Amino acid sequence: MNLVRAEVERLSARRFVQLMVVLLLLAFAVTAATTLAGSHRPTVAEKSNAQAQAAAQLRSMEEAHDRCLRIKAGEISPEESDYVPADCLEIDPAQMERLPVASDFLNGVFTFSAEARPLLYFLIAFLVLFGFLVGASYIGADLNSGGVVNLLLWRPRRLAVLGTKLGTLLGALLVLSAVASAAYLAAFWLIAETAGMPGRLDGEFWRSLGATYGRGLVLVLLGATLGFALATLGRHTAAALGTVAAYLVVWEGGARVVLQILDAARPDRWMISSYVAAWLTGEAGFWDNHACRGDTAGFCDGFYTMSWRPGLVVLLGLTAVLVVAAFTAFRRRDLI
Repeated sequence: MNLVRAEVERLSARRFVQLMVVLLLLAFAVTAATTLAGSHRPTVAEKSNAQAQAAAQLRSMEEAHDRCLRIKAGEISPEESDYVPADCLEIDPAQMERLPVASDFLNGVFTFSAEARPLLYFLIAFLVLFGFLVGASYIGADLNSGGVVNLLLWRPRRLAVLGTKLGTLLGALLVLSAVASAAYLAAFWLIAETAGMPGRLDGEFWRSLGATYGRGLVLVLLGATLGFALATLGRHTAAALGTVAAYLVVWEGGARVVLQILDAARPDRWMISSYVAAWLTGEAGFWDNHACRGDTAGFCDGFYTMSWRPGLVVLLGLTAVLVVAAFTAFRRRDLI
């Protein structure tokens, strides 16, 4: 426990960590202030008009579905402007996850139920960056300055020391993320109550938001672990930053262009960002430019989806490989 307490104190005392916390609070404050300044409570007339528009759009969707069924049955002939999918269930309002609501047609009104998920994505993205940078600097600075060597003189067990550092980092990040997230969402809920609309906050909304938040927390912890592992392998914070920058430029940027030039099928499956999106959102859609070739029979849906399961497998596998490599290198290398 003494080692854990010492690591907590060292982590909280780092100036870089304190600076990142300040930047985190500043980003939250700017986002909340901008949202508050751009929102107002809707008047009765605005609500009535928005409800009428939502109802009109729903009727239009129902008419389009009914027309699709009639076209399929041969009762009427399709016009050029008609959208006729292979299965009319694709445009059946009863099968859609979300139907038009009044808040969709309110301009300048912050609606918590509609904006909570995008705001949560922003929060998760910031926390992932926060975790990666703090994780990389936490171990990278100690390796570069000799702080780890001094610590090993007190506790000469390399794997225990490195494991305690990683565990302390993840535990502190988990607590900070939970507290920051609760305060963040509560602030925007108050904005919706005072200068906007809460929207429909039923059980399904909170379950969906909670699932997204849980996946986001896992992503934050994986990001911090990756930063920690890369900095351990490179013995410097810059090694982690350089590795990620090189990957983004060379592979996510350059290789993607090359795959497009070569006309490769489903190039997104080779990109880590695709698996991150699939894990965070639960299911991500991508375009396959080979799916509709030679299909002249009518409408062709060239999109394919990737679920959260392969996303989680790839991210966990990559993280596990780097962590094992980092611990192995740390146990064997000369630290002086």
